[in-house]
Amino acid sequence: MSIELKTKYGQIDISNEVIATVAGGAAIDCYGIVGMASKNQIKDGLTEILRKENFSKGVIVRQDDDSIYIDMYIIVSYGTKISEVAHNVQTKVKYTLDQTVGLAVDSVNIFVQGVRVANP
Repeated sequence: MSIELKTKYGQIDISNEVIATVAGGAAIDCYGIVGMASKNQIKDGLTEILRKENFSKGVIVRQDDDSIYIDMYIIVSYGTKISEVAHNVQTKVKYTLDQTVGLAVDSVNIFVQGVRVANP
């Protein structure tokens, strides 16, 4: 599935995997994030932290009419305030998708899948 953007020059189709990779990259840059987690923890393994090439396993992109929703599954660093980390991820992902892809995302839903001690 892909998201279609119509411009005065024509139509642009952007794959959901591209959007998931950009969103995951933006989330990883935020303070307090250890990594992205899989949305299917039981199937994929409880302790798996996703690498850059697998961000689409931890990000779901949904589209209803003209609204775009993103669900992200993250692992937070121990000792950080989870609500602040989640808010920072939401704002950074919305900003990054708007600036790089030109998408106005309606909501970014954060699901914290675990808390870990970050490696120094």
